[in-house]
Amino acid sequence: MPHPDANPCLATATRKASRRLTQLYDDMLEPCGLRSTQMAILVELDLMSEPPTVAELAAALVTDRSGLGHTLRPLERDGLIALLEGTKDRRRRNVVLTAHGKAKLREAMPLWMKAQERFLAIFGAVEAERLRATLLAIAEDERLAKIVGEPE
Repeated sequence: MPHPDANPCLATATRKASRRLTQLYDDMLEPCGLRSTQMAILVELDLMSEPPTVAELAAALVTDRSGLGHTLRPLERDGLIALLEGTKDRRRRNVVLTAHGKAKLREAMPLWMKAQERFLAIFGAVEAERLRATLLAIAEDERLAKIVGEPE
């Protein structure tokens, strides 16, 4: 049996790295009261041309709807987002970035930049870009989505 330090599991390595990066970003974002997961949602909403449904936002963030719903509740409670009746289908709810949410995003952006800069200072811009490109390629690879039962 191999020693645990020789664990070749990509999921384990990815989770460890993800936790480390999340700690970095959460620490930097703390003064504005956001966590990195919340920041990711606000950024994604800001980038979208139309308010997405909860399912569309979950797909864009490569997460499940129930987990996303858990993360959306405090954002809605704090007035950073609003869940509005769908324009095309009244049974679906669209996630809207509010004016307060946009202001919070502007407040958080310099803190997020500090986290980015710290990572770049440690690992270098070339390595960071290579890592980002690889991670996005994995996240967007539909062959993996089919394996784990994600919608096609």
